[in-house]
Amino acid sequence: MAGNDNWINSYLDAILDAGKAAIGGDRPSLLLRERGHFSPARYFVEEVITGYDETDLYKTWLRANAMRSPQERNTRLENMTWRIWNLARKKKEFEKEEACRMSKRQPETEKTRADATADMSEDLFEGEKGEDAGDPSVAYGDSTTGSSPKTSSIDKLYIVLISLHGLVRGENMELGRDSDTGGQIKYVVELAKALSSSPGVYRVDLLTRQILAPNFDRSYGEPKELLVSTSGKNYKQEKGENSGAYIIRIPFGPKDKYLAKEHLWPFIQEFVDGALSHIVRMSKAIGEETGRGHPVWPAVIHGHYASAGIAAALLSGALNLPMAFTGHFLGKDKLEGLLKQGRQTREQINMTYKIMCRIEAEELSLDASEIVIASTRQEIEEQWNLYDGFEVILARKLRARVKRGANCYGRFMPRMVIIPPGVEFGHIIHDFDMDGEEENPCPASEDPPIWSQIMRFFTNPRKPMILAVARPYPEKNITTLVKAFGECRPLRELANLTLIMGNREAISKMHNMSAAVLTSVLTLIDEYDLYGQVAYPKHHKHSEVPDIYRLAARTKGAFVNVAYFEQFGVTLIEAAMNGLPIIATKNGAPVEINQVLNNGLLVDPHDQNAIADALYKLLSDKHLWSRCRENGLTNIHQFSWPEHCKNYLSRILTLGPRSPAIGNREERSNTPISGRKISFTFRRNVKQLQDYICIRSKSPVTY
Repeated sequence: MAGNDNWINSYLDAILDAGKAAIGGDRPSLLLRERGHFSPARYFVEEVITGYDETDLYKTWLRANAMRSPQERNTRLENMTWRIWNLARKKKEFEKEEACRMSKRQPETEKTRADATADMSEDLFEGEKGEDAGDPSVAYGDSTTGSSPKTSSIDKLYIVLISLHGLVRGENMELGRDSDTGGQIKYVVELAKALSSSPGVYRVDLLTRQILAPNFDRSYGEPKELLVSTSGKNYKQEKGENSGAYIIRIPFGPKDKYLAKEHLWPFIQEFVDGALSHIVRMSKAIGEETGRGHPVWPAVIHGHYASAGIAAALLSGALNLPMAFTGHFLGKDKLEGLLKQGRQTREQINMTYKIMCRIEAEELSLDASEIVIASTRQEIEEQWNLYDGFEVILARKLRARVKRGANCYGRFMPRMVIIPPGVEFGHIIHDFDMDGEEENPCPASEDPPIWSQIMRFFTNPRKPMILAVARPYPEKNITTLVKAFGECRPLRELANLTLIMGNREAISKMHNMSAAVLTSVLTLIDEYDLYGQVAYPKHHKHSEVPDIYRLAARTKGAFVNVAYFEQFGVTLIEAAMNGLPIIATKNGAPVEINQVLNNGLLVDPHDQNAIADALYKLLSDKHLWSRCRENGLTNIHQFSWPEHCKNYLSRILTLGPRSPAIGNREERSNTPISGRKISFTFRRNVKQLQDYICIRSKSPVTY
């Protein structure tokens, strides 16, 4: 037994050194061998001895003593076995005490959790229900109605808008040249112009991508483009050289290549670098120019579309500034629509549109935004409600709790604000009476050139014109419109069809998706033998679009938009502004636009017979046509840009800075920003964004 003294001593030392760890405390990792200092004695104590039951240990001790002679029984062995048995008893006592302590805490924990759950699941009281029902803008968390600051009291605001994809310029916009240059481009440019013309706004920057590709106009490569100068404004404050509205083009991605929006994701980090430098430099310049002595930081950083939402989230986080977001056409809604068509699998859709990356970007934009600007209630309740970062019912309850000053338990959702889109009234109709007849007819030679470009397609140009203005993209549903027209003989005999599908040189040089739609349209025209009844001009200028509307109104025609879903419905507003009744999809913005204007009929975009019937009814009933026209012209002023900007600024000015160190406006509401849900999938898949995500910074970045 003497030869085993070292062996016994090592185990005894291990037991004595184990301390609390051997009786149930925090045990070290068992991967000791991998760390290079494996100890058999410690392993024995931690894994073998502590796993024994007290009775088993006692029996083992007795059995060991019975098998050994009195000479082999020495004090050290007895002491070791006793200590093992005693440690096991202490471990059991420790576990019992811990279980007792946890059982005492459990009722308190469950009570707190139950109170929180009950508090968050409570119904809205009657006053709040009525308020929500009467004012959609406050139903989802926007509690500023009635207490918004007056726009006349603001001064020298700096606003940053971001729209990364497409071809962005102030004049002669090439709308429809590709799938990325459409209504959103026009919207953000006109929003920048309108905001800069609003009282109190000093400068508006629209940040986009600089494009130096050889096949594109050099204007897209200019670093800066002036949209609106403030030199002619009648405001009392002095204006400097940096005031006004500008397009700022930030170089990122391949310098000599134009990229579709699906391919911009890897380069957003590069854009953020350039945009951050510009904003810091411009804030200092405005501060010096206005004599404030400190930088004038943007009142808001507003991202348009998912990719710009990510960029806005990173910029607002780095600078501790409020963020606003407009999703435009949302990824989850598009995914569901494409899956319903059944033409592509989920994997094919994701490969084509990078749809999952887009959805995750929208989730992150939701998490980072103070407010989300939508155009309709439907967009909020049926589209944003699909996302993890927003839930209509919970948003209402959170708003009710914030209003009462109650605890939100760390939960946060952005305020959803409904602001209908604006339109420019510079071309509003003046030369037709309410019946559509010309009051001051002009000679034929003075007709706009685009009229002759359209009329040359028609055998009988005096028929009423059905007008569609849409990019050649599947979701715009142009082929269904052509089928509805081609298969309805009474409608073909009554009217002509005009399709304004952007600008093109040759179909073979177009994007595959657009080329496929145009090829389908031409095939249908040939199949139904619609030559002389359908116009599809190759070119038009952006400035000629109002003239096209006026031509359709002069023929007592109708504007039609049967897209599967329409986000903003700006074209419907433009049609009404030019005295043209509408036939529109019942999905999206047209529903609420038609409730205000009451100037047309809504149809199911999947039902071509319903489309044909509605068109025939509107064009054949002169009284209905005149009534729709008159309603549109009477109510159109509710969609003016000044009204849009007034609502926009009233919401923006309620956003205090994320850090008190920036600006001097009131701090934001007591909704804790630390409770925001973050979409980790996006940050895991796009690793380079991790370095920029600092939305919860406690102080602004110093440069």
